[in-house]
Amino acid sequence: GKSFRCSSYFRIHERSHTGEKPYECKQCGKVFIRSSSFRLHERTHTGEKPYECKLCGKAFSFSSSLREHEKIHTGNKPFECKRCGKAFLRSSQIRLHERTHTGEKPYQCKQCGKAFISS
Repeated sequence: GKSFRCSSYFRIHERSHTGEKPYECKQCGKVFIRSSSFRLHERTHTGEKPYECKLCGKAFSFSSSLREHEKIHTGNKPFECKRCGKAFLRSSQIRLHERTHTGEKPYQCKQCGKAFISS
């Protein structure tokens, strides 16, 4: 079986089996296994943005959003298309771009049947 350093980690793990989600957002009703996830979620309602870009001052609710934003200033585009060499800032951008090569159009109009690369 799996072992845990702290009893609190074990209790959180147990919830993955029981389905218990003791932290509920009073604003929207969304429920969470971990209090930390709940606290992060609360920022979507409060608008709290504790992470600020040192270069331009733009503020973000999540550290991951700040890290993503910082790529704009560095010019670093780590996602490169293997077919044509075009580079992108985000993985979502390259996935969209790759459809120009594959011809994949996963979004289809229910009215007329026309298909599109993005929604």
